[in-house]
Amino acid sequence: MMNALANTARILRLYTIALWVGGLVFFVVVAQVAFSTLPSTHEAGMVVRGSLLMLHNIGTIAGFIYLIFTLLLLGLGDRRKARFAELAFVAAMIGLTSYSQFSIIPRMEQDRASLGGEVDTSPADAPAHLDFNRLHHLSTNVEGGVLLCGLVVLALVALRVKPAS
Repeated sequence: MMNALANTARILRLYTIALWVGGLVFFVVVAQVAFSTLPSTHEAGMVVRGSLLMLHNIGTIAGFIYLIFTLLLLGLGDRRKARFAELAFVAAMIGLTSYSQFSIIPRMEQDRASLGGEVDTSPADAPAHLDFNRLHHLSTNVEGGVLLCGLVVLALVALRVKPAS
């Protein structure tokens, strides 16, 4: 029974981190397609913003599920050192995602609103335009950090897979 529970926990952990990392990669594709095909950067930005907000929700839920099942494995006696690294990386992913969702994006929206709703039609040297660009760069780096952490977690999970004898 314990072995079946541990195997179920391992499978569900893999599903959640794969979902999150896959979503991040797909988000990069969506952003590139939106900015290269939609008629304005404002419209593309709105699609990308909406997609990112949904991805953040999915990722945060997936991250907490991953943490719960990792803690369950620890409770079942699976105390591999990599488990603790996984916990740290997934916690960092949740923290970075929350920072983006609750700090960066609202400030970008505040800048956009102060510029009349469209950043590109405002003077490039306007303080809100400059701040928006700075926050956009920060957002890109934060999402890249989340993706990098997720790839590390996937690697840690993959390295522990033992081939059948």
